[in-house]
Amino acid sequence: MIALIRVLSYNLRKNRATGELIDLAESTAVDVMCLQEADTTVLPNEVGTLVLADSTKRNRLGLAVYYRQDRFHLRETDTYELKKSLHDRVLAPAHERLVGTLLEDAVTGNEVVVASFHAAPLTALNSLRRTQIHAAHAELLRLGHGAPTLMVGDYNYPFFTQSLGERVKASGYDMSLSDRKTYTRYKFFKGHFDFVTSAGLDVRNVETLPRGDSDHLPIVVSADYGAVA
Repeated sequence: MIALIRVLSYNLRKNRATGELIDLAESTAVDVMCLQEADTTVLPNEVGTLVLADSTKRNRLGLAVYYRQDRFHLRETDTYELKKSLHDRVLAPAHERLVGTLLEDAVTGNEVVVASFHAAPLTALNSLRRTQIHAAHAELLRLGHGAPTLMVGDYNYPFFTQSLGERVKASGYDMSLSDRKTYTRYKFFKGHFDFVTSAGLDVRNVETLPRGDSDHLPIVVSADYGAVA
């Protein structure tokens, strides 16, 4: 059985784009929605047909994961701190940079981990972001006990993405970029900031949606279990 999982990822630009979430959830018919830079103190428990699985509690720029209850059963969820950048230590925008959820697919019976990730900003070195990505993958492996995994979010890695993809591949993950650049606000910083890393899944498509009130463009990932199912 081929059962597509559709996951939306959106950096809300300090919660400015939160008013778009209901329309996005309805128009894209996604199964999971992963948010970054959200004010989690005011996020609703439900967005359309999606229900809040978990969110960060200590971040000024928070993360959250919503899921469709008629498609998935929530088995476990957790938030994680990752190695901090100098920016984090001085301005404290994010203590937790990862929210992971372990879900059971009501259609196939598969377990799958879906996570929202937000890497350190461009003021940090790429080496720190690679350390964060590697640590995030390790935490999700423990959460899901090896279940198929999809981590989406703002990787803040617009340069040398090919090299990053090779490193991710060497660690057992695939990296998939969207069909268009997801950040175009500044001429010098145009690029793929928002994308997906995955293990045990076939990523069929990563679509970039039109611009809203955020400086990031939302993406929708379509994936299936492939041979795992």
